[in-house]
Amino acid sequence: MNPAKRLRTTENERKEGWQEEEEEEEERTAVDVSIIMPVYNASCWLDECLQAILHQDFTGTMELSVFDDASTDDSRKVVQGWRERLEARGMSVVISGHNSAQPQGVGYAKNKAISQSCGQYLCFQDADDVMLPERVGLQYEESLLHPNSLIGCKVQRVPEGSTERYTRWINTVTQDQLITQVYTSHGPTVVMPTWFCSRSWFLKVGPFDEGGKGVPEDLLFFYQSMRQGGGVARVDQCLLVYRYHEKATTHSVTEETIWKLRVDFLQERVLSQWESFTIWNAGKQGRKLYRYLSPTNQRKVKAFCDVDENKIQKGFYTYEESEQRPKPKIPVVHYKDASAPFIICVKLDMTGGILEENLNSLQLKEGIDYYHFN
Repeated sequence: MNPAKRLRTTENERKEGWQEEEEEEEERTAVDVSIIMPVYNASCWLDECLQAILHQDFTGTMELSVFDDASTDDSRKVVQGWRERLEARGMSVVISGHNSAQPQGVGYAKNKAISQSCGQYLCFQDADDVMLPERVGLQYEESLLHPNSLIGCKVQRVPEGSTERYTRWINTVTQDQLITQVYTSHGPTVVMPTWFCSRSWFLKVGPFDEGGKGVPEDLLFFYQSMRQGGGVARVDQCLLVYRYHEKATTHSVTEETIWKLRVDFLQERVLSQWESFTIWNAGKQGRKLYRYLSPTNQRKVKAFCDVDENKIQKGFYTYEESEQRPKPKIPVVHYKDASAPFIICVKLDMTGGILEENLNSLQLKEGIDYYHFN
């Protein structure tokens, strides 16, 4: 937190100035939880969102910090219309924004909302989602137990049935898998709209990347939090109604951008620790992973494994794009003939349980003998 500016110059005045700064600092850190809400053209959802914030059962002190990222609708007016009701509940409200021709992006708006807030803990809230009454209270309690962690929760996805596999994954990954499954295409194992953390941890890790449209600022922050030794935890209760719609900012991030970030993080955190490994899937996804690996890690791939007899009968995969001569040829074997550790490039929850049965048959431990990548 930036200290207040010092305006006085004489010795006595300087002391008075510092005293005022300390008082201001105390005042600014007196709030327990700041709800951080970036807003961009969200007026159609804001009433429901703000009503839910009003009805939080948290008994500590709260503030709502809103930053409007150049909305062209009446979003800021809608938020202003709720100020009196929120303040009557004892919640301070900070609203700001800009009116530039273009929005600066979610990362920028979140950083602005955080910098103008004063809570010791930060509760991230998307303007199109709805928090349940217990959310702030339960996540605050969890954060007290895990001050250097990102805290999530279970969600209810609306419309019902949208992103069914993704929603099931959000709600069923185990505590251990919150750490081991960070390399999957699903992204952060606790999804951004459910994040809750201490301000001190945010300041150590952050700020969010302000690259704007097309930048996965949540994934970048999540990875950086893990690099700093941060934990991941989840309140095993549904505390958020998580809305799916075509205007969501996540749709602006390409799969290729996410893929490259995931491969780099996998190489940094896992493959750098292994002398050799097997890629589980000799098909399109497994071969794509191989091609994106550094030359050092490509040399560590001792085999592809699969259950498809057609792929296995070919005997090997030739990396045609390689500049090496002769071109690398990687054996393709049945998974029962392969050896750990594995990087699994088969989609979770898509084989009717067969993949999971095969893994269990080999008595492998996730996070030691294998990691899921897809």
